[in-house]
Amino acid sequence: MARIDEATVRRINDAADIVEVVSDYVRLKKRGSGYIGLCPFHNERTPSFSVSKSRNICKCFSCGKGGSPVGFIMEIEQVDYPGALRILARKYGIAIEERELTDEERREASERESMLAVNEFAMRWFERNLQHTQEGRDVGLAYFRHRGISDRMIERFHLGYSLEKRDALRQEALRAGFTDEFLEKTGLIMRHEGGDISDRFRARVIYPIFTLSGKVVGFGGRTLRTDKKMAKYVNSPESVIYHKSTELYGLHQAKPSIVRKDKCILVEGYMDVISMHQAGIENVVASSGTSLTEGQIRLIHRFTENVTVIYDSDPAGIKASLRGIDLLLAEGLMVKVLLLPDGEDPDSFAQGHPSSEVERYIAENEGDFVQFKTDILMKDTGNDPIARSRAMTEIVRTIAVIPEMMLRTTYIAECSRRFGIGEELLTLQVRREIAARAERQAAEDRTRQARRSWDTAAGEAAEASAVPSAAQPEAAVQAPAAAASAAAPAVANRLAPYEREILRYVLRYGPLYLADMADEEGHTHPMSVIDVVASLLEQDMMQFSYPPYADTYAAARALMARSWPGYIARQRERLEAERESRLAAGREEIRQTAADMAEIERREQELQQSVATMVDDSLEEASRTFISRELGVDPDDTVRQVTLSLVSERHKLSKIHSKFSRVETERDRLVELVPMAIYNLKEAIIEQRLAALRDELRSRGSDPEACRRILADMGQLNESKKSLAAYLGERTITPRHHK
Repeated sequence: MARIDEATVRRINDAADIVEVVSDYVRLKKRGSGYIGLCPFHNERTPSFSVSKSRNICKCFSCGKGGSPVGFIMEIEQVDYPGALRILARKYGIAIEERELTDEERREASERESMLAVNEFAMRWFERNLQHTQEGRDVGLAYFRHRGISDRMIERFHLGYSLEKRDALRQEALRAGFTDEFLEKTGLIMRHEGGDISDRFRARVIYPIFTLSGKVVGFGGRTLRTDKKMAKYVNSPESVIYHKSTELYGLHQAKPSIVRKDKCILVEGYMDVISMHQAGIENVVASSGTSLTEGQIRLIHRFTENVTVIYDSDPAGIKASLRGIDLLLAEGLMVKVLLLPDGEDPDSFAQGHPSSEVERYIAENEGDFVQFKTDILMKDTGNDPIARSRAMTEIVRTIAVIPEMMLRTTYIAECSRRFGIGEELLTLQVRREIAARAERQAAEDRTRQARRSWDTAAGEAAEASAVPSAAQPEAAVQAPAAAASAAAPAVANRLAPYEREILRYVLRYGPLYLADMADEEGHTHPMSVIDVVASLLEQDMMQFSYPPYADTYAAARALMARSWPGYIARQRERLEAERESRLAAGREEIRQTAADMAEIERREQELQQSVATMVDDSLEEASRTFISRELGVDPDDTVRQVTLSLVSERHKLSKIHSKFSRVETERDRLVELVPMAIYNLKEAIIEQRLAALRDELRSRGSDPEACRRILADMGQLNESKKSLAAYLGERTITPRHHK
């Protein structure tokens, strides 16, 4: 894979807007100064996925996942750092010069990216076959023409054809430099007993399956033969890149329409989707012939809360898929159901009617799921009370999965009216079902927790048993050093919370002015947050002991030394130009609208004040986000992840501060908080040293001389601990007060 130069990386990071990037995967709503939506990384009904445009980051406050635009793409598309940059470059039209990979580079490419590459190659090959080979035109293209599919839809859904020759795709892929390994892992080829290899999709029309971002992760292939022994449809097998339970056919193409109409129409098959799109109904997706899954429903819920499920008139198929309604309701979606006329499916109905009629039929005939499910379940019960009771139980179970209480109450009332059963009885049955489901879920959670605990314990035991013995001849001499080395990670982990707090201030506020600090000669100098932290750490000869925090702090210091002067100079130049522009525009407006000289002077003064405030606020915002934005896209995984984790954390104000008319922010209190964080770290270090000395005292109790030395050291540390607060108070740190 070609290396992307730093200038291009910078252009990509500058262009990538977190709101635009996340909106490709999640429906966002404005809330305050940011945005919020349902987390794409875990199942939730209440939005906890927060997106900050000013910081250019996102964060889920339930599962903790998120990051910069690059980090978000890495997580959701499961690609590495260069892969995420390439996705963003395509989105923003930024050219990346790439050379053809050598054989060695192909072998070194990641498994996932190699599989995506071979799928992309296969899709292009299938498309060429359909349009530019005699067999493809005579068989595949003729089939799509017969089904009424237009050239525009063939191109939109990248439909193709796989040649009948046993290994035509394999041979073409090998000539292009791909290997059997990834052709087999994607399921494009199959290895038979005896070692024979053939193409999986040969002699079939092809339906590529895309992710939300447009990557080809799988294929569906339909045979055009009438051989009953041959499967009508063949799909790509589960793989590293393709999970049937989390993909929906057509979602890549349907997503804009789903968001615009705030509704998703759910059908069953590939042709259903394509024909509906061709009819102008583009907010349509399919579960591709499989039962609807929770993962697929969560995909839909990212973009809308409204779902219409279209069924054809096959009773057996409808009953088999009723479970999907329960799953949709349990996810908190508003579900409607549409039953097509006898003998119709979405494909034939869309092909046989103008788009206006299709839209009108959907609007006029989509109905409530309770009525639909009741009609289906009660249809064959007749006067059999047992059968009716079973059907009612199924409907009660469906109502019980609805998370919204008011909606449940509405459906209970509807069922009571339809069946002549008291609401009290139905409510009691629904509550019992909810309690039973909660108990089953709790039992499953306990089982999973027990299994995780067992796996963790087993892993720790295996790890402990794998530690080599230190019984070498020089072990007795090296024992103290070995013990200290073994204890170092534990000490670092115990100090990590204190180091974390200091680093958080550096990442969030590093370049901002904090205070005037006196040097050894008594002269004061303006110091930023990161300057004060560095000075206090160095004066106490402290450093970060937890490696991820040490690396990130070092990266922040290096970034400030390398890039801050040029960055802040550019920001000042930009803001100065904006200041002059706003002043000129404001003065022109004043001259044209002011009534007299007194008003001109008053408004001129107000204009200058507002523009000055704008410049100050903008400069502070640009300064405040400098480190977090730069390190949030750092190529080093550790630095990037630590940065995004710390700048995304929520921090609540204490109650004492929320009582004031103007609530003090963390920014207001930095002059107190930053030195206190250093104080807390030093105190923790002293406590660590005292604990180590106490342990040594217990082990050396028979050695009076050693005990006296240890006690003397402990006395000095206790004195240091007592005087630490006063020691910090003697530092001349004076915040500058602005008028």
